Parts: sequence; C-alpha cells; structure tokens
Amino acid sequence: MRLSVPAIVSNVTVPLLGLCDTAISGHLGADIFLAAIAVGSVMLNVVFWLFGFLRMGTTGITAQAYGAQDEPGIRKVFSRSFFLAFAAGIILILARYPLFDSLSAIVGADKNVDEFVEEYFLIRIWGAPALLGVMAVSGWLVGMQSTFYPMVIAIAVNIINIAASFLLVFTAEMGFAGVAWGTLISNWTGLVIALGCVIWMRRGKRIWCSWRDLFRDKGWGSFFSVNSNLFVRSACIICVTMGVTAAGAKLGALILAVNVVVMQFFQFFSFFMDGFAFSGEALIGKWTGARNLEKVHEYFKALMLWTLGVAVVFTVLYFTSTGAVAALLTDSERVRAGVDSMVIWISLIPIVSAWAFIYDGFFVGLTDTRKMMIATMGATILFFIIVFLRLDNGKLSVCVENNFRIWSAFLSYLMMRGLILALMWKSSLQKRMNCNV
Repeated sequence: MRLSVPAIVSNVTVPLLGLCDTAISGHLGADIFLAAIAVGSVMLNVVFWLFGFLRMGTTGITAQAYGAQDEPGIRKVFSRSFFLAFAAGIILILARYPLFDSLSAIVGADKNVDEFVEEYFLIRIWGAPALLGVMAVSGWLVGMQSTFYPMVIAIAVNIINIAASFLLVFTAEMGFAGVAWGTLISNWTGLVIALGCVIWMRRGKRIWCSWRDLFRDKGWGSFFSVNSNLFVRSACIICVTMGVTAAGAKLGALILAVNVVVMQFFQFFSFFMDGFAFSGEALIGKWTGARNLEKVHEYFKALMLWTLGVAVVFTVLYFTSTGAVAALLTDSERVRAGVDSMVIWISLIPIVSAWAFIYDGFFVGLTDTRKMMIATMGATILFFIIVFLRLDNGKLSVCVENNFRIWSAFLSYLMMRGLILALMWKSSLQKRMNCNV
C-alpha cells in the first residue's frame, strides 16, 4: 500500500489538468478553442503514449538491479533511460512539422480549428524532451521502490501548469497560446523537480554512470529489447482505443457521445489498478533481481488478492451507480439513457480488465516484455475481428453492427490480455528465476 496509494493519487491528478485546460479555454469566448484543445491534446497524447516504455521498461530493469544491489547497474539504467528520453524528445522537435501534418491528416479536424490546433501543438512539442525525461525518471524512481517522489512530481507539475496557464491567459493576456505555454513551462519545471527528487533520494551516492559505460555495448541489447516490445504493445493499445472511437463514430454522434462517457468508467478504474500494477512492477522486479522466489510468490498472492477485492468493489459500485455518475457527466437525456442501457458492460469492466493490469505489472517486473507484446497483439487482433467482421450466410463482411458489439469486443480484448499472460506466468517466472516454480 506504501507503493500503491501514492501511485493512485498521481493517476487521479492527471484528469484535473485536462479539466482545468478545458475550463480556461472555455472562457476565451469561442467554442473553437475548446475544440482545438481537444484535438491538439489527442494528437500529442498519441505521440507521448508511444513512449510509455520509457516509464515501464525503466521500472522493471531498475527494480531488478535494485534487488540485486547492483549500484553500477542502477546508475546505467538511469543514465541510459534519461539519455534515450532526451534524444527522442529532440527528434520529435526536429520532426515537428511533418509530424503535425501526418497527425492532422489522420484526425481530420475542421480547417477553422486546425489553425489553433497547429499553434497549440507546435508550442507544446518543445516540451517533449522534458516530458519524456520525467517519464524516464519516474519509472526509475518506482524501480527504486518509491512512488512517493513520482506523486510529488505529478502534483507539482499539475499545480504549476494550472497556475501558469491561468496567469498567461488572463493576466498576461496571451489568449489561447497561453494555455500551451503554461503546459510547456510546467514540463520543464517538472524535469527540474524530478531531477531534484533523484538528487535528494540519492544524496551521498552517484547518480550518473560514466560516458564510457553509457555507450558501452553491454546492457544496451537487453535495454532495447525490453523497450521495443513495450513500444509495439503501446501502439496496439492506441489502435484499440482509436478503434473504439472509430467504430462508435460509424454508428452516429449519439453512440459516440455515449462511448465517451462509458470510457470514463474504464479510465477511472484504471487509475486504481495502475497503482497496484506499479507495486507489482517494483516488488516483483526487486525480488526477481534478488533471486528470492519465496518473496515473489508472497507479493504475487498479496497483489492478486488486492486486485480481486478492488475489482469486486468497483463492479458493485458501477452496477448500482451508473445512472448517477452519468448524470454528473452529462445533461443530455438521450446520452444518459444510452449509458444506462450499457450498465451490464460497465459493471463487467472492473472484474474483466483487472487481470490485464496486474499481470502487466508482474511481467514488467520480470522484464519479460516480449510476452506482454504477444498477449496485447493477440488481444488486439481479436478486438478488430469482433468489432468489424460479420459472418452472414457463410460470407464475411466488414461492418459495425451495434454498440453492444463494440463493448463486447473491448471487454474480450481486455480479458484475452489477462488470460494469455496468466497462462504464461509460470513458465516466464521459471525462466527468469532459472529454477522450478
């Protein structure tokens, strides 16, 4: 719980930032600014989600080095992750114009909105090295068995972002651009805070490895292997998320609106489960590195019990309060009715998806990311088959039948991810520990 609770708090602060950006944009006098924030945020999120491996991969490798009491290894992981994050951020800045053009073509925003989206995107992209650097540092801190410092970083970044955006928009009268500049300032300030946390945590100990060790071949192979698998996995998850949106759009604006609300139930539950998954990454990684099979089993069982308990609580909560939550999120009677009709699917989200989250944490701890990639790829294929393929009189056709099919596919995708990883857990652990388990 020392690891899980701060991680949950960090996750819960994330939507507050988006809410404040939306509120500030909503008071600029035109709906076009709200649309620009929505589209620009989606485009940037797609880019940054692909680099989620900088957090997850760093955690698993660091936790194993920590468990093995490998001080040189701890420094190498930190230095290499930070170097890779900063280099990736610089590449994104250099490629900002073709990157924006490509994403804009995919999203297909209205031309009137596109001008403001471009302004927002091209300002915020300058924060890429800092944002990716914070992801790498946060992953390293979790691997070092601390989720408190990542929580401090997340809260500080959000407070700075909200304050800076508000001052730049309304006091400095920078208008819409002030929102983007506020986020940019918070990105770079967050990096300073993150490095400060590392220095404080490691006081008296070295942080960086030597330049020679940074570029030495030893360790880079496994580092890239772990992270490339996570990169492909992230791409699959993004495809599924976009697939839910695309399939809902084919059924009309009402279904699209309903699905936005239903997805909030999934995201809120994910904030809690990610907290326990972070604990799994840190603890399983630590005791795998220490080669202590007894401790691995102990924390595996404890986290599975917590997962079951949280899933049951959320299932009951969602089944009994779906209508009340929907009423808080929208005033539209049609949308609320649509959400009410999805109560069974919403209630199944926690109990079905929980296992995908916790097993992801376990496998990150083992740094067996190849199996995570395989599980996610298989589940992604299943999702698109269920959503878009229809067998009619022996003939296959591509179509989207109804919203129940979309959410059946999404739940099947989540269940398949967890099931595949559960089936591979014993063999993966046995291979990492090099003994019978």
